[in-house]
Amino acid sequence: MQIYWSLILLIALLSVVVIQLFYYLFFFSRIAFYKKPKKKSSRQHAVSVVICARDEAQQLAENMPVVLQQNYPSTYEVIAVDDNSYDDSKYVLEHLSKIFKQLRPVTLKQEARLIQGKKFPLSMGIKEAKYELLLLTDADCMPASPQWIQLMQDGFSDQKDIVLGYGPYQKESGLLNKLIRFETFHTALQYLSFAKAGIPYMGVGRNLAYKRDLFFKHKGFAAHNQIPGGDDDLFINRIANRKNTTIVMDADAFTYSPAKKSWSAWRAQKARHYTTSKYYKKGHLFLLGLYSFSHFLFYPLLVAAFFFLPFWIPISIYSGRLLFQGLIYYPSMSKLKEKDLFWMYSLLDLWQWFYYLLFSRMLMRAPKNNWK
Repeated sequence: MQIYWSLILLIALLSVVVIQLFYYLFFFSRIAFYKKPKKKSSRQHAVSVVICARDEAQQLAENMPVVLQQNYPSTYEVIAVDDNSYDDSKYVLEHLSKIFKQLRPVTLKQEARLIQGKKFPLSMGIKEAKYELLLLTDADCMPASPQWIQLMQDGFSDQKDIVLGYGPYQKESGLLNKLIRFETFHTALQYLSFAKAGIPYMGVGRNLAYKRDLFFKHKGFAAHNQIPGGDDDLFINRIANRKNTTIVMDADAFTYSPAKKSWSAWRAQKARHYTTSKYYKKGHLFLLGLYSFSHFLFYPLLVAAFFFLPFWIPISIYSGRLLFQGLIYYPSMSKLKEKDLFWMYSLLDLWQWFYYLLFSRMLMRAPKNNWK
């Protein structure tokens, strides 16, 4: 009987590892060994950058000048939507608009009754946009370089209507910052690699571009207006497919934003995401759930293996998985400029088990009616 249960445990552990290795090999390796495709021709199209802000005067004052001084040879405008701010956001934007003629402030003075969260101000910004190519970011995000617009718009083509970018968090001291940046890297590793595999399922509003015609063709956010979040991930989940979506991974095309300073603030931020992710398409939920579930099962099964199997078996399995993981993580972290996290990736992978445990219950909560 002991041999029987030991065999079941070994089969379960190996099955979980095989599932994990499949994701690393089939999906995540596409980011680890990503090479920027060569374009036969490069055209500069007029671009409308859309930014929504609520009570973010300081962030607007710090980040908007970088957005407004992009090295872009073609025409671009910046639509800055002030969503019922009580601080000095309006005056900051008015001052900047006198210096930068491409800035077009839009001030909202009334809350939308039936459209929750960020969707209404973003819709108003898109409606005001003059140009077909829309590039979205947040008020607290700073482009990594003056080439941000150029590199993101370069992802568009006659076939590609959606461009997914990366929005990392700024590097600071402290454990929380490392955990937040690893979780952001891990999420990007998934949605960027899935997109490369022809299964795009989300984007992040900190760095996202799509064509204006696509927005109106799908009636904007009408399909999920009742949900406060989802202006980025749910919208992309509904309209993206293997033919119309691409990714941009140039480091100069990243947008950096400050990470949360407290555990409670970070938990609230993640809660907003998890209350929308449950509305993804069923196929996407299955693939993401299988990966997370296999990841979650690995450590309990590994611990059990140390008690019921010869010591060398769980050690060999853990070492092999760790080595394979490192072969994918190192080049991926290098490309996404998170290489300083590599030395502790084994501990961060273990942290993911506690992360799943901590945030899984968020899937059952109702979303709050705010977007900040």
